[in-house]
Amino acid sequence: QVQLVESGGGLVQPGGSLRLSCAASGFTLDYYAISWFRQAPGKEREGVSCISSSDGSTYYVDSVKGRFTISRDNAKKMVYLQMNSLKPEDTAVYYCGLVFRYGSSCPRFRRSYEYDYWGQGTQVTVSS
Repeated sequence: QVQLVESGGGLVQPGGSLRLSCAASGFTLDYYAISWFRQAPGKEREGVSCISSSDGSTYYVDSVKGRFTISRDNAKKMVYLQMNSLKPEDTAVYYCGLVFRYGSSCPRFRRSYEYDYWGQGTQVTVSS
């Protein structure tokens, strides 16, 4: 069965860095785009980034551009989110997600309601 398992969250000071990992199983990662979302308490789930599988194109929400980098290693069946210059407003539970009908691209990656699968999430807390 399809599984997405996030890891790498934790407590970090403002300005610090974390790398989140998403381990994929139960499907052929090579053929599918993967997205990262986050959800802060009392807020809706927000699309943060997406990486295509066809050409490795990457997409980011404006609030993280220049600070976050998404990448993938199909051989290891992993997708990563490198987060630098973290801010308190980045505090949230971070999820990776998969939409099968998107295939290899990220056409509307911020529409959380279109996702078929989510991981369990990993908590990121940015605080001094």
